[in-house]
Amino acid sequence: MGYIEALREKVGNDPVILVRPSVLIVNPKGEILLVRHDHDTWGVPGGHMELGETVEESAIREIKEEVGLRLKKLTLYGVFSGNELYTRLRNGHVYYNVVIGYLCTEYEGELKPDGIEVLEAKFFRFDQLPESTDPYVRKKVMENSGALMAMLPPK
Repeated sequence: MGYIEALREKVGNDPVILVRPSVLIVNPKGEILLVRHDHDTWGVPGGHMELGETVEESAIREIKEEVGLRLKKLTLYGVFSGNELYTRLRNGHVYYNVVIGYLCTEYEGELKPDGIEVLEAKFFRFDQLPESTDPYVRKKVMENSGALMAMLPPK
């Protein structure tokens, strides 16, 4: 049983605050990786921190599990929180996520969605995100695209 499941056994459906590392992975063409979950929304890959992990360790673990990539270098680009990151799942569980955003341009491996948490993974241009991109992700990517592009290594 993972940390979140054990926590839910104690608190039921009461709201909890979770740390969610999220990684904006950028390929050599300058495109960003988005993942599609079972609710048909595209978003930035990431997950939730487990007990005993650093935020970076959990980001690396989640990306490896979900899409098969091994991240080599992470650069912190932002911390995001607030009511827009409030989530109520179909099962009644309520979460407030604190997202720790990283940028990664150095990675290895073959892009391979796990088929469980992530159904599809694709790279997209900043200005051509899919119609069904999570509205918060779209907003933050567009607001920060200039700063993110400036953080990319020169070609």
